[in-house]
Amino acid sequence: MNRIPGMTRWAWACGVFVVGEVILRLYWIAGGRWGYTACDRADPTDPVTGCGAEQVVSLPFWAGWGALIVAAGLSLVIARGSALAAWIAAAFLMVAAFPLHLLFQIPAAFAGRPTDWRDIGARLALTAGGLAFAGLANARGPRRGPAAPGYRPVPRWARRWAYAAVAVSVAGWALPHALWVLGVPFGVSGDFLARAGDDLAAAGGVAITVVPPLAGLLVLGLVQRWGQEFPRWLPVLGGRPVPRMLAVVPAGTVALTMFAYGVLSVGVFLDQEGWTYARQNWATTATLAVFMVWGLAVGVTTAGYLTATRR
Repeated sequence: MNRIPGMTRWAWACGVFVVGEVILRLYWIAGGRWGYTACDRADPTDPVTGCGAEQVVSLPFWAGWGALIVAAGLSLVIARGSALAAWIAAAFLMVAAFPLHLLFQIPAAFAGRPTDWRDIGARLALTAGGLAFAGLANARGPRRGPAAPGYRPVPRWARRWAYAAVAVSVAGWALPHALWVLGVPFGVSGDFLARAGDDLAAAGGVAITVVPPLAGLLVLGLVQRWGQEFPRWLPVLGGRPVPRMLAVVPAGTVALTMFAYGVLSVGVFLDQEGWTYARQNWATTATLAVFMVWGLAVGVTTAGYLTATRR
């Protein structure tokens, strides 16, 4: 596949995303509310109904006209933007999507917890748009020579950071949450544990405990052969090289969002609850801070993957 057809396909994908968003926002501006949510992402009061989305009369600026302004800018990137502009657009959409939340929302939803599916749909759409613009950026980038065939070992320091990312996800997230699900007040007060039990059913607690660390195991692909070559047991793709951006873009996005989530969450938690409450429930504060370390570890591992797969 040569470069121009590939670029055209990615441009079409970006265009479909932008047109879809424009149609949806115009529909909301006209008074429709399908797919719209009025929930506060941090504290949804009635997620099943979108927190009274049907009763919203004045549409927030960034949900309506502001989004159309952003769409106009994205259209310019598609038509005439450079690879750098496309990368910036991809990063903007990925940060706005904050796909890390999907690791918590979707398992909790399937476990029976009331869920804002409109918010999940919006996050998935923004994530898809971010990936499309990343593909466009890669297609518009400089030509590269053919990659060296076969597996190229990553630096030893990258392997250490990958294993650190897995260890942090298990020890810093899965272990304390497993204890809380079992009713053990590890690092939290009894009142906090009781409130958490009231807010989340047992199945949802298990899902939130298990799914993020399992998803975190994917970071090992950045330092293993299957991160550069599809396993041979896979039909059609078996033995073929893994597209570099297919690994780098999701990993980089996850690293960025996890680090940002950790910083913001700790700040919001301390601002809302205060230092006294944070000391009494130190394990909660620690699990939020874990995301900073987790994101840093994934980011450094991604840099090692880039180093190993440089053409």
